[in-house]
Amino acid sequence: MKDRVYPSIKLNGATANPAAAAAATNPPATKTQLYNPMSHHPYRPNPTAHHRHNLRRRRFSCRRCFCLTCFWSILLLIAILLLAAIAAAAFYVLYHPHRPAFSVTSLKISQFNLTTTTSDGTTHLTTQANLTLSAKNPNKKVIFYYDPMSITVSSNQVTISSGSFTNFTNSPDTIFIIHTTTGLNFQLLDGDESNSLKSDLKKKNGIPLQIVVDTMVVVKMEKLKTKKIGIRVKCDGIHGSVQKAKNPALANTSDAKCKVDLRIKIFKWTF
Repeated sequence: MKDRVYPSIKLNGATANPAAAAAATNPPATKTQLYNPMSHHPYRPNPTAHHRHNLRRRRFSCRRCFCLTCFWSILLLIAILLLAAIAAAAFYVLYHPHRPAFSVTSLKISQFNLTTTTSDGTTHLTTQANLTLSAKNPNKKVIFYYDPMSITVSSNQVTISSGSFTNFTNSPDTIFIIHTTTGLNFQLLDGDESNSLKSDLKKKNGIPLQIVVDTMVVVKMEKLKTKKIGIRVKCDGIHGSVQKAKNPALANTSDAKCKVDLRIKIFKWTF
């Protein structure tokens, strides 16, 4: 008996294998991909020509403001300096101010004792001197108000005598006479000071003396009044001699010259 062969044929487009047909009909589901924002770089647009133009414009505007500020500041400073110069010139023309002038009228040394103690070798100085100065106000519209003065007479940096004088007013175009007595009472001297004085006493033309006056002054010009200004007066070219017996020795002041220096104090420095 013969076996029958059944060929594989499609019936109405369907395959004979049902599993393959099912796979072809229902394809496998694709895997869903989740969005992770951290795994992506932020969007950074490239600068365009418009942005670069705005940046340059902003920089130019800032530079222009800075230049204008510097220009107006310099212009304002020049204007202030110009006004100050005009005011100073007008002030000088109206008042023509001058410094006060000092001169030495006379200096008499009535006592000069330089003693050395033999026990310890110390040297002491006792002096007394009568000093007369003149203060001249050469201005016609300026008044000087002086504070009390401190007066020192020295020889080669060694103090010979010291004293003071009371306050006074120096009116315009007048001369005020300053008469005071200065001295030292048993002043201790070191070795260098003692040797310097002993050497000066041997000079033929006498002891070289210097007078220093320190004070404060207020300047008044009509209704304008300044603050106190420090002044120092230095008088050089004086030669003194020691008294003989009880007669006071008159110093030679014919070559004496006095210089007036303003002592302006700025913070901690004095000029």
